[in-house]
Amino acid sequence: MIENIDKTTTLHLKNEAQFLCFTLEEEQEGLTQLYAMNVFKVREIIYYNDLITETEGDNTGVLLGFLTVRDETIPLVDMRRWIHYNPSDPYKDLTQYSVQTDRCLVVICDFSNYTVGLKIRNVKRIIQKSWNEVNMGSEYGIDGNSKVTATTKYDNGEVVQILDVERMVVDAFPMQGSINELDLESIGPIMSNRIVLLAEDSKPAAKNLQHVIEKLELQYFTFPNGKGLLDYLNNAGVVKMVGAIITDIEMPVISGFEVLKRVKENPETAHIPVIINSSMSSDSNRQMAEALKADAFITKSNPIEIEQALKRLLKS
Repeated sequence: MIENIDKTTTLHLKNEAQFLCFTLEEEQEGLTQLYAMNVFKVREIIYYNDLITETEGDNTGVLLGFLTVRDETIPLVDMRRWIHYNPSDPYKDLTQYSVQTDRCLVVICDFSNYTVGLKIRNVKRIIQKSWNEVNMGSEYGIDGNSKVTATTKYDNGEVVQILDVERMVVDAFPMQGSINELDLESIGPIMSNRIVLLAEDSKPAAKNLQHVIEKLELQYFTFPNGKGLLDYLNNAGVVKMVGAIITDIEMPVISGFEVLKRVKENPETAHIPVIINSSMSSDSNRQMAEALKADAFITKSNPIEIEQALKRLLKS
């Protein structure tokens, strides 16, 4: 536990991250598209040989069924099917895009208080990158509806596509990926004329967060990474207008923890409340946020927690 916290702290202080690289297809002439996700979302990687409990009805979508791992029932998503999934045609038969492998290799992930198994073809290795080595495609990922939030380079120069796993949750489990409507209905306006700055690289996650802020009737600006937010904050006269910052942790170019560190180290901006809003809600990340003087840590994007934090911080 302590070792993991120390490793997390070192990475965040250096504005770095580790990514698990994997493939979804058979290699052709030694090459295949590489995909990646942040290792801090990975609980374990297993070969699953037991029964997969299929869902009732159609099993041609992204959800293959459910695994049972140490008495825990975990949904299993075929990641290659998801890559070919189109939300405008949600009932399309994706069977032809299934991961083809003799053994069921599964990455079990924990994020946003949710556990899911991801079926992949092969694990390559973990790479460590500075966030300024991680590039955005456009404002949000490769395009507005992309499943890829960013890219980086493998050891041999190959492009690695970093997947938007939050979008995967929205696509595979619409009820889980969307904001709880009852929670949303329970929050109301906050009286403040100050602006809230949002930094979030996942478009679905950004929309959820914007929905909450709009329900609170607050003014806001959204940025696809920490660099955009910090650049805006450096403009003349902006600081006095800002009431709070809400930032994700993992973002290309400049991460959320780097945003937090820079804001709190600068005497001109140190008074601005910073809320970490992340799907990676492990103890190590919470302790890191506290060490860097975050004003709140919220599991993405809990409307009630956001309302409570902003009510407290915008009055101070």
